Amino acid sequence: MTSSELWSRETAERYDAGEAERSSTASLGPTLDFLSELAGDGRALEFAIGTGRVGVPLRERGVPVVGIELSEHMAAVLRRKIDEDGLPVALGDMATTTVPGEFALVYLVYNTITNLLTQDEQVECFRNAARHLSPGGRFVIELGVPPLRFLPPGQIAVPFDVSDRHLGFDTFDLVEQILVSHHFSRDGEDGRYRRADSRHRYAWPAELDLMARIAGLELERRVADWDGSPFTQDSPKHISVWRKPA
Repeated sequence: MTSSELWSRETAERYDAGEAERSSTASLGPTLDFLSELAGDGRALEFAIGTGRVGVPLRERGVPVVGIELSEHMAAVLRRKIDEDGLPVALGDMATTTVPGEFALVYLVYNTITNLLTQDEQVECFRNAARHLSPGGRFVIELGVPPLRFLPPGQIAVPFDVSDRHLGFDTFDLVEQILVSHHFSRDGEDGRYRRADSRHRYAWPAELDLMARIAGLELERRVADWDGSPFTQDSPKHISVWRKPA
């Protein structure tokens, strides 16, 4: 029941190279510390596990990880890194696909809940997390705060990256809460740019808290980043943790 756009084979093959900086030990360290502490001795389930940027190193830390992934091409890239016995992956959408057993932790990183383009689907994602959690387990989401404060009257676009090899900006439909991320990436040395667009439904922290309540989860913690820094009105993103009552 998903409206998420499918990642193509070409995009999947390029993904790890484009995310090399975010995949470094220094960049991922706080993320892995945060997630492994919440998982404890239990299992973790990653929604939209992709190529395993987070799931594979979390598994290497000793946390048993299972994944759900919509794109078979992204899952195929992950499978080159670790076999099915080491990290099982179920193909399907994160709103309705289920896997056996209970988990101490379900997590969804890097703004990926916005791939679900309706509020109903995002609510179902929370419900799906809740049905997989053991009592006392946690659901974690990493998500940017919608940057609408950067929009002066009459403007619909906000740049988020202007660098030598990449130009990125978001355009907003404020009625439907839809943003489109536009990417112009320069490949090779010929100076040509490759264009890619993706659609997302943005949501505010308070809206996510209501989705969590509908799913029977309670907000436990909200911080500005994986290092635990305080969340404030100026924070560009948040890490939120909801708990399933014991």
